[in-house]
Amino acid sequence: MKTPILIQTSRVAVADVREISRLRPVSEAGVQSLIASIAETGVMKDAIHLRKKKDGTLVLIAGAHRLEAARRLGWEEIEAKVWADVTDDWARLMEIDDNLAGAEMNALDTAVFLARRKEVYERLHPETKHGGDRRSAVFQADTMSVRSFAAATAEKFNLTDRHVRRMIAAGSALTPHDVKRLRDAPGAVTLADLQVIGKAEYGERMDIVAALAEGRAKSAAAARKRLRVEAGVEAPVKDPVDTQFRALSDAWTRAGAAARKRFLFEFARDIWHAQNSGAALNNWSEAAEETAAAAEAVAAE
Repeated sequence: MKTPILIQTSRVAVADVREISRLRPVSEAGVQSLIASIAETGVMKDAIHLRKKKDGTLVLIAGAHRLEAARRLGWEEIEAKVWADVTDDWARLMEIDDNLAGAEMNALDTAVFLARRKEVYERLHPETKHGGDRRSAVFQADTMSVRSFAAATAEKFNLTDRHVRRMIAAGSALTPHDVKRLRDAPGAVTLADLQVIGKAEYGERMDIVAALAEGRAKSAAAARKRLRVEAGVEAPVKDPVDTQFRALSDAWTRAGAAARKRFLFEFARDIWHAQNSGAALNNWSEAAEETAAAAEAVAAE
């Protein structure tokens, strides 16, 4: 594989830069933050990175937010680093790392970028895939380049290995259509949502994504629970009040007359207050007599 070569570090015309197949759209907050920073400092801190194709076309590798900020500010030129002999995987890896390391991303975007980074990493280092030959000459020659993706990424971005694996699993389960729908969802998609989606089968996953995208569920867990109840896979969540009432009813039915009488006498005041919330206490004696009469009737059964 050819090694990419930095052939130019200078200003290029903003209008000449092409954007092709980006992993995510720019965020309005990110662009506005850059514009505010430029207004304060008078400069754009980092250059964008471009890939020069054989026909001379300049294609953006990294720096979509910076490029968009330059457009909105009406700049004709922007500082750029131009690369030649660039492969698709190398360009994608730079785009991913530029976003992971520099841009504020939500859980959804982070999961998608980590999943794509894993795909590229394993194409560049096939020996790191599960079951790869760790006794190979390549592995022995360069241990760092063939470490497991999750471990390498966790160290690079200061995340735990477990956290990276969860994000990768979630991002890998989503199709581009799923990602687009979830980006448009009324509520922010959380890591917990993504983990539920990642565990779901294809058909169920589509329904969960639809429920979140259309605002019919507050969380993926709630959407999945509802779907499974409707399908008869899970029983509906029991009302705790109903459960307790049934337990009391069963106990009353099984009790004998003497036990029922004692119960009515001992809990008469509680029963009266439950039935007459807000009533004057001087009505208690009359109610107590009625309860006693009821208890006597029970005892006479």
